[in-house]
Amino acid sequence: MKKIITILIVFCAINQLSAQAPAGYYTPAIGKSGSALRIALHNIIKDHTEQTYGGLWTAYYTTDKKPGTSLVWDIYSDVPGGTAPYNFTLGSDQCTSISASDEGDCYNREHTWPKSKYSSNMPMYTDLWIVYPTDAIVNGKRSNYPYGEITSPTWTSENNSKLGMNTYAGAPATLCFEPIDSFKGDIARSYFYVSTRYYSEDGGWSNWEMANGADLKPWAKQMLLEWHHMDPVSQKEIDRNNAVYAIQKNRNPFIDHPEMADCIFGTADCTGLLSIENGQVENEVKIFPNPASESLNIEIPYSNTSSWNFATKYIISDCLGKVYSEGNLRERNSTVDIQYLPKGLYFIQITTREKSMTLKFVKQ
Repeated sequence: MKKIITILIVFCAINQLSAQAPAGYYTPAIGKSGSALRIALHNIIKDHTEQTYGGLWTAYYTTDKKPGTSLVWDIYSDVPGGTAPYNFTLGSDQCTSISASDEGDCYNREHTWPKSKYSSNMPMYTDLWIVYPTDAIVNGKRSNYPYGEITSPTWTSENNSKLGMNTYAGAPATLCFEPIDSFKGDIARSYFYVSTRYYSEDGGWSNWEMANGADLKPWAKQMLLEWHHMDPVSQKEIDRNNAVYAIQKNRNPFIDHPEMADCIFGTADCTGLLSIENGQVENEVKIFPNPASESLNIEIPYSNTSSWNFATKYIISDCLGKVYSEGNLRERNSTVDIQYLPKGLYFIQITTREKSMTLKFVKQ
């Protein structure tokens, strides 16, 4: 009988996507999906090291600092890959909300999940996965409105963030705030974190447009999953995840393993996930670059003891199992065209008569 072993890599560190989670960090979540996975992740990331509100200013020096500069990453005002309308310098440009009169004056602390929805209670009031540095004026414009999508904005920031009526299908027709596309995934993964970190710890939280307690409402889950797929994990988020972990001692699972969002808030199944240490796969198959935009290089090193042989098949699918392409790899160094794929997270399964392995990659 020919033996087929399918391995889905959950503990993934490939090129710049390396996320530096400690070995075994997610082991209690392996083999779980849906609410069981949410509970397992909650138990992994709960009881984080609580910060003071004033201590957030210091935390931002590592969590939200642009590489090689003293400038602040601002999710409401920046333009990744483009020219920001203005920049803030860490420390010297920080302020309270009453200190700003114009956009671009200074940055303060924004509760992406509004603090009024959990009565400013600790530890969520200072959780770095809730509180980001943002332009004080844009922060004030956002207020405690839900996130949403807007057709006719009543106000637009200098980087094109918007305020206006929510026109997302199924959402209540209320005022909402829409960030630019490049930060929608960041916000979605922060909301998935909050819904998981504070699962069953949300007594006294509000029932508001986006959530009842820590439970996201159906329309919000759908919109945030769309944002999550449209704007995949960036190097900025990976760096922030590592920096927050150094301070709070907990991680955002949906940055380390984006597929888990679909297994909790969507309909994907994570029960077959098996964790493998990075070193066990690096000598077998490598895929690069990752993220990739046009093509994916696949390298299968030659070894006298290698269980890989040819011809080798590949299948590319998304988190929900939809197959986008399949074909044969007839050499140990091959290239697969991925230009046609929408932006997002994908899996490539590589199979011979004796062995199968699945790796994940991001199309940007």
